[in-house]
Amino acid sequence: MEKTFDGLITIGFDSEGQGAHDSELNGTRSESSDNISEMTINERAFGIRVADTEEGRNHASMLINKMYAWRGYAGSHRVDDNPNRITLSASDKGAVIGTVTLGIDSAIGILADEVFRDQIDQFRQRGAKVCEISKLAFDPTVRSKMALGSLFHILYIYAHHLYQCTDAFIEINPRHRRYYEHMLGFKTLTDVRCNPRVDAPAYLLWLSLEHMGNEIERLGGTSDHPGNERSLYPYFFSKREEIGIANRLFNIG
Repeated sequence: MEKTFDGLITIGFDSEGQGAHDSELNGTRSESSDNISEMTINERAFGIRVADTEEGRNHASMLINKMYAWRGYAGSHRVDDNPNRITLSASDKGAVIGTVTLGIDSAIGILADEVFRDQIDQFRQRGAKVCEISKLAFDPTVRSKMALGSLFHILYIYAHHLYQCTDAFIEINPRHRRYYEHMLGFKTLTDVRCNPRVDAPAYLLWLSLEHMGNEIERLGGTSDHPGNERSLYPYFFSKREEIGIANRLFNIG
């Protein structure tokens, strides 16, 4: 299926996550710099945008609180305007269906330092540039591996290409740990500790972005013929598409 541009980058897929992930990338920059990707096929439209406006952050915050409350997590969670954090939102016909935040290490650290600084500092001491994935929420009624894979891939492009991060961390509830290990290749670093931000137990998981890049190169864009592969990587963009997206994000500045 051929991609067309509506904003920066457009791909096509259906509601079950099947679609074209590797045709010619061309087009022009949108006037709206928060429009990263707009995907349309079979009357289903998924867009991926940077939530860099008050309205965008509010919509992302509403979904996070809805999903966290449904899982029994405590607290009120807000996506803030922070220069060291990039929040992406996936939308279906204008409604936000998924959101995730990338936190870049800085002088004040990352959120996971509150509980797991002893582990993360070991990477810093070895010269790693660390980042974290947080505030992940996805509407369970939307079953699209392509939307989720695209969301994670654009997060990777920001972390690796734009910020030169080397290692990513995520705090995960025990019941979700196996998913991240099997679907994305994360490794568990710690025993369970209490995460006070959600008043729930959490593991610290780690992923080498070099490993992630290798898996993208090996499997990205192969969702039409994934074989026996059970990870999320076939639903990422192809490596060629990744380079095209990264170049467009560099041009935005």
